[in-house]
Amino acid sequence: MSDSVLDFYEGLAEEYHLLFADWEQSVDRQGAVLDALLRRSGAPPPRRVLDCACGIGTQALGLASRGYSVHATDLSPSAVARAEREARAMHVSITTGVADMRMLDWQVPGTFHVVMSCDNAMAHLLEDSDLDDAATAMASRLVPGGLLVASLRDHSALLEKRPRFTAERVLDTPLGRRVLFQVWDWAVDERQYTVRQFILRQESGIWHTTEHTGVYRLLQPVELEQALTRAGLVDPRWYTPEETGFNQPLITARKP
Repeated sequence: MSDSVLDFYEGLAEEYHLLFADWEQSVDRQGAVLDALLRRSGAPPPRRVLDCACGIGTQALGLASRGYSVHATDLSPSAVARAEREARAMHVSITTGVADMRMLDWQVPGTFHVVMSCDNAMAHLLEDSDLDDAATAMASRLVPGGLLVASLRDHSALLEKRPRFTAERVLDTPLGRRVLFQVWDWAVDERQYTVRQFILRQESGIWHTTEHTGVYRLLQPVELEQALTRAGLVDPRWYTPEETGFNQPLITARKP
């Protein structure tokens, strides 16, 4: 995992909510969706959850509001600080820490009933060794019988289309109008892609533009499953967005 990943999320931390028409509503919706999945998987609240790619708290806060005991960590100190502020604003209790998902076994004490990494975070693990380190570290934080949950973009569908950009989204909000779009650059070997997220904001009649660049691996479901199996996890199961209501495919696996 390169320094560019840290730079990406450090820069995006104060603007991440702008990617949503209503971020707090998304927090509530994603919390409801993940709560339903955890309950059907035998991990209802007040189970202990480690969200090891928490960002500004999009999933962690939604689960905490539903009674889970959530410890939220991320590679980005700025994202973690933002998650703390949002938790206070929403009157939700979480604990936090700065940690690399490849090093959870020594950066995060204790064990959890659920370890979670959503929003395609594991696709930042560009090398097989990084993927194996993360899978092993995540598994190490699970209690026996504990559940790993991760989400991944549908990279097979993306590879077929090889999009160069996403259509713009225009959002009119009480704070002003904003325009969102992405430009995608594909590596020649089609193993990686770079996403450039543009955010245009209108404030007091003046437009401001920011750009955030993230590099991802075209991580395929079978590659992730194999890494989880090598880490000692069993019973991998994929769930489609149609099954769960989550915006990306989700995988679960258990620690024996």
